[in-house]
Amino acid sequence: MSTTASQPAPSPASIQRERRPVVACQQLTKTFKDFWMRDRARAVDRLDLVINEREVFGLLGPNGSGKSTTIKLILGLLKPTSGRVMVFGKSPSDVATKSRIGYLPEESYLYPFLNARETLEYYAKLFSIDAKTRTRRIDELLDMVGLTHAQFRPVREYSKGMQRRIGIAQALINDPELLILDEPTTGLDPIGTRQVKDLILELGRRGKTVILSSHLLTDVEDVVDRMVILYGGRIRGEGSCDELLTAGDRTTIETDTLDDATIAEIDEVIRRRSNGEQSIRSVSAPRQKLEELFLGIVEQAREEQAETSGATEGGTTASFLKGEDAPVVEGAALISSLVAGEALGEPDAPAEDSRARGEAVREAEESEDLLDSLLHPQEAAPEPENIPQGRVLPKDDDVDLGVIGSLIEDEEDSDSDADPSKESGR
Repeated sequence: MSTTASQPAPSPASIQRERRPVVACQQLTKTFKDFWMRDRARAVDRLDLVINEREVFGLLGPNGSGKSTTIKLILGLLKPTSGRVMVFGKSPSDVATKSRIGYLPEESYLYPFLNARETLEYYAKLFSIDAKTRTRRIDELLDMVGLTHAQFRPVREYSKGMQRRIGIAQALINDPELLILDEPTTGLDPIGTRQVKDLILELGRRGKTVILSSHLLTDVEDVVDRMVILYGGRIRGEGSCDELLTAGDRTTIETDTLDDATIAEIDEVIRRRSNGEQSIRSVSAPRQKLEELFLGIVEQAREEQAETSGATEGGTTASFLKGEDAPVVEGAALISSLVAGEALGEPDAPAEDSRARGEAVREAEESEDLLDSLLHPQEAAPEPENIPQGRVLPKDDDVDLGVIGSLIEDEEDSDSDADPSKESGR
């Protein structure tokens, strides 16, 4: 009888390797040039990156580290200077891949005259979604982002948080396989932030691939499976949360539940070995915060004087913002006093302002009427007070041009008869 050896459980690393790559970057470089084609800034510098399917991936870094540029290269909005980038095994410029991607930019660009439902209708039609599916998805998305009650209000009346919510909904309207979120929680309240994080976790469980770029490190730490930290367009840290955040200078011993006597005995041993300077404080798995790791990597990169096209460490506040060393000339002082007097105003200033605004509106309306009369003379009607009482103005169709011509000739004849020079000539 033959026996079969039991197979060991697959490790997380092997599972990661079995997944197909959704995004692959090889020596990806993007350099922006000035008018004279000289290198102005290298936003992405020889980036090697692989994002696998069913993975929530964090893209982190300070301002100007190359996050948004990398996202635009993945979307095909920018062409790389050198290197390669593949999305679903094809070039980012391939049109067929666009329907499989959902994108939420850092700033939501929405049509202000459309309401929430019309906005989602517009984006759904871009993906050629049928009417029945379109209606169902719009209802579900509006309910998910909490905008059902405001779905018929114009987007221009939305707050920034509400616009962010409708932006998230439009990024999900096509049920994308790859979802790219650039600062998704900007402007959201804590409830909306929690909903977005729960949404990302749910999409990860459904097998979606999510790329999350955010400056809110705690939000990233709660949802991502793996992350990279960029600085100067290069990867300065890469790995899972456990790999990057587990503290290496401490040891945690995890046991089953201990009684008070055993804990007291262990504490006594620690105190005796440390001459009473140490004791048991807590039992937990020590981990450093993602924010600590992030700031440490950035500080190390700055100490190494690594190049970056983004913002560097800020200095002191400008003196003019603090009111220090502000030179005031005589003319400027006079203008300031006049402006201050207008700002203070008299008790009846609001009424005067309202009357002035009313007169300005009337003048503008009169100017528009005059302009219309000049542009369309046939449509311009005389003012009522200029029309003699009892007289009916003829319509264009009722005017006899022959009669008008005879009247003009008679008038010219009468003028010539009344000319003194002609009389003297006779």
